[in-house]
Amino acid sequence: MTSTPSPALQIALAYYEAWTSKDIDRAMTYIADNIVCDAPPGRIEGAAAYRAFMAPFVQIVTDARMIGAFGDEQTALVMYDTETVPVKSAPGAECVTVEDGKIVHSTFIFDRAPFDAARRAAN
Repeated sequence: MTSTPSPALQIALAYYEAWTSKDIDRAMTYIADNIVCDAPPGRIEGAAAYRAFMAPFVQIVTDARMIGAFGDEQTALVMYDTETVPVKSAPGAECVTVEDGKIVHSTFIFDRAPFDAARRAAN
């Protein structure tokens, strides 16, 4: 049985594929100008601020593994584990709201502890 991903899931997966391929420019084509992102460091508003938040992380990603992805007409949830230069496992999840083919809201959850431990070990 084959099924087509929902509209929101299609956008979320295309966005995931772009940033995990280190193509921040392509990833940003899926982000609305007025995006609001709620993430561990706090609320991020606007595409420029979102890009500034994501770009450094995208550059240190060395591998990504999809754990699961689900969606409906407007909402998608993508959970993954990334390997980065400083840490072997950096799991994360994003629940996004999509309107007119763009991500307008993201609740972004990730574990900061492995990165904090890597920083402490490096010092």
